[in-house]
Amino acid sequence: MPYPILNPAEALPDDTTRRSQCAMTIMAKAPRAGKVKTRLAPPLTLEQSAALNLCFLRDTAENLAAVCAGGSAAGLVCYTPVGDEDAFDDLLPEEFQMIAQRGDAFGERLLGAAEDILACGFGAVCLIDSDSPTVPAVAFEQAIAALGRPGDRVVLGPSQDGGYYLIGLKVAHPEVFDRITWSTGSVLAETLERAQDAGIEVVLLPLWYDVDDAETLSILSAEMEGKGPVFATLPGYAAPHTRRFLTNGHGGLQG
Repeated sequence: MPYPILNPAEALPDDTTRRSQCAMTIMAKAPRAGKVKTRLAPPLTLEQSAALNLCFLRDTAENLAAVCAGGSAAGLVCYTPVGDEDAFDDLLPEEFQMIAQRGDAFGERLLGAAEDILACGFGAVCLIDSDSPTVPAVAFEQAIAALGRPGDRVVLGPSQDGGYYLIGLKVAHPEVFDRITWSTGSVLAETLERAQDAGIEVVLLPLWYDVDDAETLSILSAEMEGKGPVFATLPGYAAPHTRRFLTNGHGGLQG
């Protein structure tokens, strides 16, 4: 099933429904072998890594769909590359919409996504990674609530590796994406510094983690066995697709 593709150039700025919603947006690459989660190979093969990434997308989208069911938010996927839209067919809940990524560097893509989604008429946007399938639903709910309050702010979901799994905005502030050393353990600290320098209020969500390599895959495997991360203050989302993949022997769990 194809999904509606949003185009900011064709947006209706007087769409009152969108203005009242936060766009809960997964930043995603088309889940094709050799293009996604390559740092998980080994211990997985490239084909297994892509299959696990697909599970991550399904679980994150279904978690968000439940969070969005009350109407205060909407589910989106901001995808790349353009032309690979069919890779997402039948992968997402039917109410999801899609919008293309633009830009080259990672920070450019994040800023471009925020600008384009807000230009489509949404009142706020959360950009969410596709590497954290067990983020507690309450963290997403907290982000929506924070962005629903009057006043400007940035919402950040800190990751255990020093990055973030979510950034939420009501205004596409370029400052929070500028001069960030991406893919390092200083991303969150640098983003907080940029926000502070710009005088923007920051709301922090519960700490969680990304699954990027063998070490974090082992954290995920343990969580699927009921052993939550030692740094977690909340139980994680059940992530049934990811659990099924790992318990079928692909990721090291036993039966």
